Amino acid sequence: HTALSRRYVLCEVVSEDPRCRQCIEDRTLGLAVRDAIARVHGDYGLACCSISFTGAGGTGGPRGCGVPLGPLTGACVPAVKYLNAYTGTVLLRCRKDSYRLLCSALPFVRYLESRAQRYPCFLNTLHAGGTIRTCQKFLIQYNRTQLLRLLQNCTNEEERQCIQTSLLSCSLTEEQSQSGDEEEDDGTE
Repeated sequence: HTALSRRYVLCEVVSEDPRCRQCIEDRTLGLAVRDAIARVHGDYGLACCSISFTGAGGTGGPRGCGVPLGPLTGACVPAVKYLNAYTGTVLLRCRKDSYRLLCSALPFVRYLESRAQRYPCFLNTLHAGGTIRTCQKFLIQYNRTQLLRLLQNCTNEEERQCIQTSLLSCSLTEEQSQSGDEEEDDGTE
């Protein structure tokens, strides 16, 4: 088993339409990213990223890139490693040699399509890291910064108390990683 060097790209789905969050699914997002790559980089970019998402050029099975789009296309849906529809947080996986192609195409995702409806949105790239853990650490720090900004922008003490009460009522539980995708950081982020 040879270890492939991978990159994980952490993004957030930003939309003013609250219905957009309801339609976020792995496949929907993967298709939108795939279409953006095809528009920006053409067949070459799509082929590079499709191989990159699979890790070896096939469909990758259940732990690979997902389901091929069709027997003639050979291109597959990108690897969405983590998706939280509530927060709009997305973690995409690709090979290290293709992550710049992926990142350059992400700003061209303009909508998500579900059940013949298009919901305008864009993907805000937050971080690209060598491991899932580095992306998690970045996300924790990013969320802390966002919460501090939110508290500073409160117009009165009642808003501030409401936010603080809401935060204190949250509880987090730590789960063991069962994916086996946690790689050692190779120090080249």
